[in-house]
Amino acid sequence: MSEIPTFEIARLREIGWTLWDPIGLAPIRDDCDDEYDRYLLQMAAMLWESASGVAAVDYLVQIEAEHMALGKCQPVMQRSQATANAIAAYLAELRA
Repeated sequence: MSEIPTFEIARLREIGWTLWDPIGLAPIRDDCDDEYDRYLLQMAAMLWESASGVAAVDYLVQIEAEHMALGKCQPVMQRSQATANAIAAYLAELRA
């Protein structure tokens, strides 16, 4: 396993607010910009440490469906997959 770098939180936030935002806070983002930080940082760490993309997607689905009690439906899967893909692309840039 490689050492986990310091992730650029602004970049993770942009990904999260653009692609994920499960509770629809984007209109008031300035008041709660850090709302999703811990989830996005955890997902980035998982992907950095070579967790499968499936495990990372499952993590966000679980957060949204169970922890936030929003249920599991197709949009949840799509948002989580898009977020995982974008974070994986960001991490690929860091590794280069």
